[in-house]
Amino acid sequence: MSLDLKGMNILITGASNGIGRQAALTYGKHNANIIALGRSQSALETLDDDLAKYNCNVSLIPFNLMQFDLIKDMEQKLSERIDRLDVLFLNAAAFGSLSPVTHITEEEWNETFAVNLTSNIIFLKLFEPYLKKTNQSQVLISTSEIINQKKPFWGLYSASKAALEQIAYSYAKEIQNTNIKVNLIDPGTVNTKLRLKAYPGEDKQKITQPSDLSDFFEDILFNDKFTNGELIRYADWLGSSKGVN
Repeated sequence: MSLDLKGMNILITGASNGIGRQAALTYGKHNANIIALGRSQSALETLDDDLAKYNCNVSLIPFNLMQFDLIKDMEQKLSERIDRLDVLFLNAAAFGSLSPVTHITEEEWNETFAVNLTSNIIFLKLFEPYLKKTNQSQVLISTSEIINQKKPFWGLYSASKAALEQIAYSYAKEIQNTNIKVNLIDPGTVNTKLRLKAYPGEDKQKITQPSDLSDFFEDILFNDKFTNGELIRYADWLGSSKGVN
């Protein structure tokens, strides 16, 4: 696919591993300036090494999204380097644990909602002015099909993602007359560290690998086929004529 992102600034949370890492590699390959946030310094450094072969600028930001005050500090430091943001990819997520609702601890609840919901609202609030400074900008928010499956023991994670979806839909309506487009993306069943926690005995070779998502990530960016406020599923994209070709 012909995709030229040279000069564009793309901020990705959860970029040190899995889906976020693949998004960074995909957009870096097309010469975007990558701002990669992740909890693991060493994993971010490995990402930086892998991006070195592409003509892109990389900013690595080791970060714990539970530290809300530091998100503002990070934004202020970034303001010295960038004056606009073309893509905000909110991908980071916390799993919590699989447990009965009555066994969910206050600590697990607070951490899961802090990462999966509250931090994303803060990012939208802080970076909306940057997104408005381009002719067109895009917000991508990762979600999960689990919220519609009504499974036992998944209440904590499902609730946090369901809340995030409603925030995304509301925000998409609120900014529909601006240059910003907001879409939820559901990558489906992907071999990630989060998935491993939930299904440690699963055959990882039989599910989607992060690298499989590269063409998907390319196609959903600045594509008029996708309107504002959509839920874009990888499985649907893969089954479409464009995904097959």
